Amino acid sequence: MDIDSDAQPDIVGSVLDMSMVPTQSVDAVFTSHMLEHLYAHEIPVALAEIRRVLKQDALALITVPDLQSVAHLITEDRLCETVYVSPAGPITPFDMVYGHRGFVGQGRLYMAHRSGFTLTTLVEAFKTAGFGSVIGLRREAGFDLWVLAIPQVIDEDLLRELAMQYFPSWVRSHETTLGAVLVTPRTDGDGRH
Repeated sequence: MDIDSDAQPDIVGSVLDMSMVPTQSVDAVFTSHMLEHLYAHEIPVALAEIRRVLKQDALALITVPDLQSVAHLITEDRLCETVYVSPAGPITPFDMVYGHRGFVGQGRLYMAHRSGFTLTTLVEAFKTAGFGSVIGLRREAGFDLWVLAIPQVIDEDLLRELAMQYFPSWVRSHETTLGAVLVTPRTDGDGRH
């Protein structure tokens, strides 16, 4: 699924309305650098749609830019310095915060970034959306965050095992903070699951 028909997706549409996908019919959802293109008020809607289409034992694997590591470069006055080169071309902190200038400059305004995350805010967004189990990883050197979220509550050890299985090996092989902000099975107010 993609909003851009040029990407030739199976389904052209928005994560804000996946009504063409039946409830609890999907084994996994993967999004790479998509959530930051939504306005803050749209994030809960998108996560609710992702949760709705996932089977109870399915998972969502999400990656977004890490504003914390990008902000570090900005405080060093490196806003327009090339940090890495992607298939789309050179990437600067400006691109990571506001969206890739090349795409936006071509009139693809949906490529602008309208929100952003730290590991804490990304994990909290999934918790608030009702995911039962969430684990996050921050890869400062890669300027990205990764979250694995499951609709149901599962054991913390199993959640960590799944994270190590599904977070890409090249993500895990770099210096990372796994669970620095770790949210595992949700509990109600008295500590019960």
